[in-house]
Amino acid sequence: MTARSLTQVEAEERAALIAVDRYDITIDLTDLPTGSAVTCVSTVTFSCREPGARTFADCTASIVAATLNGEPLPPAVDGRIELTGLAAHNVLRVESVQTDTTDGPGVHKAVDPADGEVYVWTTFCPDEARYVFACFDQPDLKAPHAFVVTAPASWLVASNSGDPVVEELQGVRRWTFPDTPVLSTYNCVVNAGPLHEVRREAGGYDLGLLCRRSLAPLLDRDADEIFTVTEQGLAFFGDVFGRPFPQRKYDHVFMPEFGGAMENWGCVTWEDTFLRRTAPTPAEQELTAVFLLHEMSHMWFGNLVTMRWWDDLWLNEAFAELACYWAASRATRHTDAWVGLLASEKLTAYLADQGPVSHPIHQPIRDVAEASSIFDAITYPKGAAVLRQLMTYVGEDSFVAGMRSYFARHAWGNTTLQDLIDALAEASGRDLNAWRAGWLETAGVDRFTFAAGTLTGSGPAGPPRPQVLAIGSYAFGDDGLRRTALATVDVQGASTSVVLPEDADFYLVNDEDLTFATVRPSARDRGTLVTAAGKLPTPVSRGVAVATIWDMLTAGEATPGEVVTCLTSVLTVETSEAVIEPYLRLAGNAAEFWAGDDRLMGDFYALCSRLAEQPGREQVALRGMIRSAPDLGAIDRLRARAGADVDLLWRCLVRAAELGEETDSPVRDLLARDPDPDATFRAVAVRAARPDADEKAAVWQLLTVDRSVPVSAMGAVTNAFWRPGQDAILSGYGDKYLSLLPGFARGGMIPSMVYAGRLLPRFGTTADFPSRAEKAAADAAPIVRQTVLEYADELRRMIRTRG
Repeated sequence: MTARSLTQVEAEERAALIAVDRYDITIDLTDLPTGSAVTCVSTVTFSCREPGARTFADCTASIVAATLNGEPLPPAVDGRIELTGLAAHNVLRVESVQTDTTDGPGVHKAVDPADGEVYVWTTFCPDEARYVFACFDQPDLKAPHAFVVTAPASWLVASNSGDPVVEELQGVRRWTFPDTPVLSTYNCVVNAGPLHEVRREAGGYDLGLLCRRSLAPLLDRDADEIFTVTEQGLAFFGDVFGRPFPQRKYDHVFMPEFGGAMENWGCVTWEDTFLRRTAPTPAEQELTAVFLLHEMSHMWFGNLVTMRWWDDLWLNEAFAELACYWAASRATRHTDAWVGLLASEKLTAYLADQGPVSHPIHQPIRDVAEASSIFDAITYPKGAAVLRQLMTYVGEDSFVAGMRSYFARHAWGNTTLQDLIDALAEASGRDLNAWRAGWLETAGVDRFTFAAGTLTGSGPAGPPRPQVLAIGSYAFGDDGLRRTALATVDVQGASTSVVLPEDADFYLVNDEDLTFATVRPSARDRGTLVTAAGKLPTPVSRGVAVATIWDMLTAGEATPGEVVTCLTSVLTVETSEAVIEPYLRLAGNAAEFWAGDDRLMGDFYALCSRLAEQPGREQVALRGMIRSAPDLGAIDRLRARAGADVDLLWRCLVRAAELGEETDSPVRDLLARDPDPDATFRAVAVRAARPDADEKAAVWQLLTVDRSVPVSAMGAVTNAFWRPGQDAILSGYGDKYLSLLPGFARGGMIPSMVYAGRLLPRFGTTADFPSRAEKAAADAAPIVRQTVLEYADELRRMIRTRG
């Protein structure tokens, strides 16, 4: 069934007319072991403020029967059930069947290739509950949800609320869950299958971890770490928000073929690639902790208090992104987590905010389809950085007081941006109107430089925004650069006099990374930035230096060689283990994507070789060495060094295939040894890397026509597909991509982003391809259009730099 996207005007009209009392939803999953159907009966009890009026409910599944107050309803049109002659109190009952459980949105059936077992998950953000059951699918019509799920007898079922009543019926089980709190439809979930479960009492909570049975050893391996971070996060957020999580049960469910993670109330769903197939690296451990805390913080930002409409999506995502790094650095062992943000997602945000996808953090959103397109680097990492700047601007104590007031005032309700601004302004005593206009309603980045005692800045269209930043002065000594002074500057105009030692050897603008702004070194400081960033004394000061040189690269103001030189200086001395891997990724990307230079790849290989000799860094360094191995002899030596590390052995096979080695027999041998149920997708990546036209065509068929590679494995396969030096073989795939582009919106928000982004060519294109892609995307669904614009802009910059 085609489905219209709900507009803001329609949502406001519907919310003014009705209030939902409750949802009672029965879901039958018993067809899924052999079939594809999910059958639902949704009973919606709601009131109407204007009896006799009309509205509509949302349902895009096939409707078997629908009644309003006992009277049959006409068929749905465009995913909408027309409701006329409303009473003061109403009961809508809709029986529906969803059979598109492989590629459709809202609900997904996955078959584990290891044992043939079936798992099913739901995910409803932003408006995909309607694909499973009838509802009023908008964030400000919150209500309790009561789920009753019938599933095969061997399955476990997880949902938002704890302690279900489980009945043994004839060959099946029925799970009756207590009412959820008052939630938006997109905060609800049902996960099911023959799940492996680990539970623990911690911090007064009943914590659960669940995954498919074939991954049980990995979950058992990681359980202590996940439980620890969960307990630490619940305690931290309960304290700083002045409101403990009110439900005893809190689950993490790791599911196959899921994309990312989703903050369902009390039952977070994860893609199970977060259960690393080999021992996780420090960066992977920190990433898991940060994701866990991000989704957890949504229990307050998004679930407890929900934005009224999607123009305030940032109230969910930016605050969750701020909160997860804040909690990680304060409450867990990941004390350098802010540097991890700076080394990865913040760089993505700087680039996005200087390109065609830039938009204000807070902006009008006409309909939900448009909302899907802003789950992006502006909303997430830029939003987090801006809110950290706000915390600095008003002071952390005032920020915490404002948050506590906000939650106390609006718990279980819906808010707008103004509600938050009011709470923070009251707590801090600062007028935040100028801050709000500059940071939340204006797109683009500020830029600062410091020379001759003056900080000079510019904003997207004039002077810089009001903000607080720091400038450090440094002097060379026997142990590197030592900070001799730190000036905190309250920026209120285009230039500010700053008192710092005049004889400093180096000045670092945005020291401590307090704001979201690009910086440029003075002419005098540029050489030190490139060659001696590693002499800076702290992970965050080195991180600011790396961010500066990377932004200069993307703007065409630094060469890939300068970036590799800077990163080599930093990596030689870096003490924060979690940023070693992202820094190596940046150095490799500079050499491979931005330079396309074998000599620079050789420098990168040499850097990784030196790091591999340092204690605790061999695993991540070997990943870089394999990526840049110059010949098959080097690959043979790396295979020997990889030992039993299956991940490294797969990486060796991908690189060997790229270099022309016959890999069929080694792939068969490794598949036989690898316990990973998804190892077949590693084998597909090996095929994708081969410089062979027939193999490229076969893999392209698997990716785009068969869609047999899940979104969680797309990155590894497409990275192997788009290889430098294979331009002649890849030259036709740009046109193939453009022909497929209109269909990328199929399957929901996450698949749309993955297909549009991962399949866009990196090599084998001409200089005009980015413009052609942008033109082709002009009429695509908003989420596809935005993704294409973002990736095409980056490709254009890469092509320019290669030239």
